[in-house]
Amino acid sequence: MADDATPPQPPAERPVRRPVPSAGDGRASAASSTSGTDEKRPPWYAPVGGFGVTFATQFRKVLTEEYPEKPRPTAPRYHGRHQLNRHPDGLEKCVGCELCAWACPADAILVEGANNDDTPISEGGQGRFSPGERYGRVYQINYLRCIFCGLCIEACPTRALTMTNDYELADDNRADLIFTKDQLLAPVQQGMLPAPHPMVTGMEERDYYQGKVTAASDEQRTWVAEHADEVTGLVGTEPAKPTDSAASRRRS
Repeated sequence: MADDATPPQPPAERPVRRPVPSAGDGRASAASSTSGTDEKRPPWYAPVGGFGVTFATQFRKVLTEEYPEKPRPTAPRYHGRHQLNRHPDGLEKCVGCELCAWACPADAILVEGANNDDTPISEGGQGRFSPGERYGRVYQINYLRCIFCGLCIEACPTRALTMTNDYELADDNRADLIFTKDQLLAPVQQGMLPAPHPMVTGMEERDYYQGKVTAASDEQRTWVAEHADEVTGLVGTEPAKPTDSAASRRRS
């Protein structure tokens, strides 16, 4: 029985692990090869070679922008300062829906809507500022918070809010960086009349967005001329500019 027993096998040999050269060894070998090359170079090469980058860029075209003397033009769809647009007859496109304020991730926009009032101004009416049922009575953008992402533009259903190419917004006073409606509202162009004034006779709100109104009508011009003194006090009904802490209200 003892002769038939299998003799014990020797233990298996473990594989020998060879050391992996480290990064330092590579740098050392590179340094040694470089040092050998430096020994062959003349002694004046080191001081002159240090200015190689300087000499190489000295005769290249200068890329310095001479701002603000020569400002560089921006891209056509640059995200700059906001603007509240008007309809071709001068009425405001903003309907005071506050969707732009809700879409703003920085909570930089404050909007307060109000109802348009077609009651005669002589009887205490406030006038009409937009073709819709409501208009933006208060509109403020706090550029201390604005990140110019453009989400407010995408949320606007009437294309009332757009972004211009104006980017010079720096100031030394925090309160001056809170823009109010009178600063954001687009200027009155040729063919327009400043609000408030009635809509074009025979036109509805949807007709304005379908492009059927191209300019102020003669009836609107006559109405503005007759009520020029009465509407003076209605223009700029927005309250005084608030402080930075009251520039934007938090969502409840």
